[in-house]
Amino acid sequence: MTSRSVNENRTMRWVQVIAGMAFLTLVLALILPAGPAASQSYRFTSVVVEGNQRIESSSIETFAGIPRGQAVTTGAVNDAYQNLIGTGLFESVEVVPQGAQLLIRVREFPTISRINFEGNKRLNDEALTAIVESQPRRVYNPAQAERDANNIADAYRQTGRMAARVKPVIIRRTDNRVDLIFEIREGGVVEVERLSFVGNRSFSDRRLRRVLQTKQAGILRRIIGSDTYIADRIDFDRQELTDFYSSRGYVDFEILSVTQEFSRDRDAFFLTFHIREGQSFEFGEITTVSDLPEIDPEKYHKVLRIRPGITYSPALVDRAIARMERLAVRDGLDFIRVEPRITRNDADLTLDVEFDIIRGERVFIERIDIEGNTTTVDRVIRRQFHVVEGDPFNPREIRQAAQRIRALGFFANSDVNASEGSGPEQRIIDVNVEEQPTGTLSLGLSFSTDDGPGIGASFEERNFLGRGQFLRFAVNTAQETRTLDLDFREPGFLDRDLGVGMKLFFRRRTDQDNAEFDTQSIGFQPSIDFPVSENGRLQLRYRISEDQLSGVDANNSPIIQRDEGSFLTSAVGFSYSYDTRRTGLDPTAGVILTFSSDVAGLGGDVEYVKSTALIGAQKRIRNEEITLSAELEVGGLIMLSDDSRLTDRFNLSSQQMRGFDFRGIGPRDVNSVNQDGLGGNYFAVARFEAQFPVGLPEEFGVRGGVFLDVGSLWGLDDTIGTGGVPVDDGFALRSAIGFSVFWQTGLGPLRFNFSKALMKEPEDETRAFDFTVSTQF
Repeated sequence: MTSRSVNENRTMRWVQVIAGMAFLTLVLALILPAGPAASQSYRFTSVVVEGNQRIESSSIETFAGIPRGQAVTTGAVNDAYQNLIGTGLFESVEVVPQGAQLLIRVREFPTISRINFEGNKRLNDEALTAIVESQPRRVYNPAQAERDANNIADAYRQTGRMAARVKPVIIRRTDNRVDLIFEIREGGVVEVERLSFVGNRSFSDRRLRRVLQTKQAGILRRIIGSDTYIADRIDFDRQELTDFYSSRGYVDFEILSVTQEFSRDRDAFFLTFHIREGQSFEFGEITTVSDLPEIDPEKYHKVLRIRPGITYSPALVDRAIARMERLAVRDGLDFIRVEPRITRNDADLTLDVEFDIIRGERVFIERIDIEGNTTTVDRVIRRQFHVVEGDPFNPREIRQAAQRIRALGFFANSDVNASEGSGPEQRIIDVNVEEQPTGTLSLGLSFSTDDGPGIGASFEERNFLGRGQFLRFAVNTAQETRTLDLDFREPGFLDRDLGVGMKLFFRRRTDQDNAEFDTQSIGFQPSIDFPVSENGRLQLRYRISEDQLSGVDANNSPIIQRDEGSFLTSAVGFSYSYDTRRTGLDPTAGVILTFSSDVAGLGGDVEYVKSTALIGAQKRIRNEEITLSAELEVGGLIMLSDDSRLTDRFNLSSQQMRGFDFRGIGPRDVNSVNQDGLGGNYFAVARFEAQFPVGLPEEFGVRGGVFLDVGSLWGLDDTIGTGGVPVDDGFALRSAIGFSVFWQTGLGPLRFNFSKALMKEPEDETRAFDFTVSTQF
């Protein structure tokens, strides 16, 4: 090998070594982390802002936060970019260092020219406008538009449209303006296909479904709204179910869970309440004790109205405590509290209750703050409290006031809470309410076998002018009747539980069955009403009316002919009602008693005493599946001068005495051509009824019933009929049996009666079938 060849080989090896080292260096540079780089710094003597139209350049410099003439790092420049983007005012931002000058180039978000909604049918534009926070003539913010879209979708979900989708879209206009369009896809209503219970032994699914506000879809699902799935309604149903069991003595009742399964193929929910009933307890020994020398336990024990052996209910205990504490207030004793001590006896399933009367803390009400009432005036809410500023603070009274506020029906939500005031002995009552609509304007169709088909219109406002007053104006016209009513009632006159009402009315009835004549009444009736006991209420009233009988001819009975004309009635009266169906000792039973009497003769053309009374009882048996009811209704008219007139006498409708026509029983002039019903001075009717399920699915809303009515209408002052022949006005017993079909629909409750008269007089007019229906839309 020559020396030249050796040199060439050495050169080639060095080239290969150098190339290998270069390749290794490149590989290491790629795979090894880079070392810390020196941070670049800037010093800006000027800042230039470009692209801004509405926002001042000085404001943009302030948002950026870059000081002039001071050294700043690259990170500070990046922070300036983030600060400008974070303002939500700019669609795009560029921050470009140019030597000693910083260039900030921005593109402002456009302003909203107008907001439109497309695809909405169930919720109108006014309702959606109240939901969105984006506003015309304000800067468009994409994040806010997305939030608005979510709020609109949530509003649809509250109506059961779980599949609702909302997309915000902008249409660019000149001068950096946009139209904001919310494209809405409402989707279908998600219904509750099935509502079931697991763990219930004492009550059937059918009975428990009637407790809940949520209903399962039935054959009228296109009309009924209560079968729509609304998530917020579930919490209310949980409380309703708990209250139902608690009032029946199930102190261990618990809702373990509520399973909500969504079926996409049916677009519906399946709800299942998993519950644990426990055992039903009764009241055991009831005692009242106190260590206070000014308290006589025996005196307070007498107002309890709870006796051993009845079903235990927390509501009964609360009402007993309220009565005892009110007694202490009447005795001039403040800060008296009653604490119930309950001893459980599992052996005989009883609860012994010891009411301990103690002296509570000396805490006063500093003030009552009310917020959220944009329509309702403060005093309507404030009068639901039976205490005022400066009175002793009673937590039980505050809870009861909260219940009274919710019972008004004026508010969608109401919260009443107590917080510490300016000192440890002061409390502030905070009331926060959310208004809801309280007025209705309705058109209606109706049908009655007494009056025929009809149409009506009414306006009703339960919170007139925000003062808690009731106002109703209604016009109804049917085949045989015309009515007009104007009702007004102030339920809290002088800020007390004192109702003051006024009523204007007009009634005209023509071409009646069993009465070929016309009657008309127009009048005015003011009244006042107030409670006289826990379950009793008394109304005092005055009525002045003009009652007219017309359309009488020779075919009518002479008795009717002698009554023809117009008569002025001026009467004072009262009505007393007693109802235990909501506050009684037994939640499965109730008693109602009403007594009414009017005395005419304070001026006017007639003088009489007219009285009616009704006593009824109701009881649910067989795990509350069957409802038994009985009613006895009586009435009497005693004339103080002259003879009774047709317009003043009683007449029984087909609802009061089933199986017979309106004016179908009672004295009748059989010798006259028309053989009109004459009415009677006295009546008495006993009604017995049983309602029960008929085996159809609950969602059909159909129940059955059987009934028996026994009664009579009798008595006339003037009995000289056609040809001078006396009319038989004696007492004659009638009776009828039948069965009913009750259909609870979205149009309203329908009732079909199929009757057969068992005892009747030859001249009586019977009715084998009748039903009533009323709709509003």
